[in-house]
Amino acid sequence: MAAAGEEPGDPSPEDFVYGEEDFVLQAAGWDGEPGSAPSRFDRALLQSWDDRMERGLFRYRLEPLPTRVLPGPMRLVAQLNVQRGTERRPPQAVRSLRQPFDPRAFNFTRLRPGEVLLRLRRAGGAGPAAPAARDPLLVAINASPLVRGHVLLLAEPARRLPQALTAPLLRAGLEAALLSAHPGFRVGFNGLGGCASVNHLHLHGFYVGRPLLVESAPAQELRPPGRLGLLRAVPAPAFLFYAAGPAGLEALARDVCRAAERLTDAGLAYNVFATRGDPPEGAAGGGGRGLRVLLWARRPSFGAKASEAFNVALCELAGYLPLPAAPLFRDITEAEALRAIREHLLPEPEMLRLGEELARLLAG
Repeated sequence: MAAAGEEPGDPSPEDFVYGEEDFVLQAAGWDGEPGSAPSRFDRALLQSWDDRMERGLFRYRLEPLPTRVLPGPMRLVAQLNVQRGTERRPPQAVRSLRQPFDPRAFNFTRLRPGEVLLRLRRAGGAGPAAPAARDPLLVAINASPLVRGHVLLLAEPARRLPQALTAPLLRAGLEAALLSAHPGFRVGFNGLGGCASVNHLHLHGFYVGRPLLVESAPAQELRPPGRLGLLRAVPAPAFLFYAAGPAGLEALARDVCRAAERLTDAGLAYNVFATRGDPPEGAAGGGGRGLRVLLWARRPSFGAKASEAFNVALCELAGYLPLPAAPLFRDITEAEALRAIREHLLPEPEMLRLGEELARLLAG
């Protein structure tokens, strides 16, 4: 007999145990297809994701998505996804930056077992430098996907934590990014008041088949120097954190979450986006790529998401525009998109002052 919430014949999630040797320190080149030189993680994720699509566990069948790069220096990537615009679950209303978890609203304890693809678990080791044992990170389908391979990354859903970023979840998500060999596997977070659709702790993971400017744009160092930069010549100016490799992920995750908590204390919402990218000084600094994490501070938006031309969440802030209507996809210009994106952000002088405050916090 099937367990509660389980349909007969539901597949079970795969246990995926990984170690340091599974991290892909330098991803493959760009070719637009997430399955072309895949890592063990990519194969496990995409094969199970495709299986769930064939089983009909998504809200719609995802067909090839028209994509174009908008003319202009920001190289915005626009993609038409009509079905996500019309068939996704209505987003939950958010009324506070510290809104508690509501068990009556949709949450991830209601997922069918077949919607969970993988249980990611870091292999243990011996010695003082060995990683501490952690609960597995669940990789589940996003039932209204942006792209093939769009997943949710969930840490301990049974704890019913609200959508406020934690360092353990972010670190696990960054490790997932390093398990992928595709340069466009990104990880992100929408906070409360920043277009989060479900108030239950989660990250997004997804493949984007085009490079984005936020990977390579050089950052201005904020004072005191050392921990935080400011990306200005990008679609949405952002605070930049960077780790050259796996050894820096714990400190990076802790810094991002300390900064995010300070934003919440200041009455600001936030979004987070993690991608492979150049060091803060840009490619001219030499060396390989590491992980960039962008943090955006924004004015909070409360209530249900407005039916605007497009919502401004982590994807749009990073320069990737999933659009719900063919005329908008066909006609939108870079200038129009940037106006829509930037109206949610802080004025530059305020952002600079805030950045220097965050830099002092992290240096303390």
